[in-house]
Amino acid sequence: MPDVSCKKCGNTFYAKPNWLKRGYGKFCSINCTRLASRRGSWKACCLCKEKVYKSLKDIRRSKSGNFFCSKRCSLKWLRSKQFGRNHANWKHGKYAYRGMLLRSALSRKCKLCGRDDERILIVHHIDKNRENNKIDNLTWLCLNCHYLVHNYSEAEDQFLDSLNT
Repeated sequence: MPDVSCKKCGNTFYAKPNWLKRGYGKFCSINCTRLASRRGSWKACCLCKEKVYKSLKDIRRSKSGNFFCSKRCSLKWLRSKQFGRNHANWKHGKYAYRGMLLRSALSRKCKLCGRDDERILIVHHIDKNRENNKIDNLTWLCLNCHYLVHNYSEAEDQFLDSLNT
């Protein structure tokens, strides 16, 4: 009976003689076979320094050259790099007015009708200049009132009167 030692872990196991003739019978289990076929390497996580196995394909595809142990570490690193001016969608701060108004102390309700459902509130530029993103030029309007202010002079007059009071 041919007892053979595993090339990966060193355990002895029984291998059939016809396996040995064909060149099989080198590994004791499927797990050892998989581990022996790995060609990648162990890399340290960029953030937490935990060791993680990466395949050759993953190593070749890495654009930054950094490797991560989990999605959590990957996103934490990405958020630190892609912020503000470094983000791919950065538009020179031109379209950040909604976030600015959300952070301000201005109450979140429509200036004309008083609705406070945040799902329908949008930011309106009082002087209609989208480049002027000062807080005193921004206000909340619901979708309906925003349409009316931009398309009907009576609603615009009513809006301007509500600003003055």
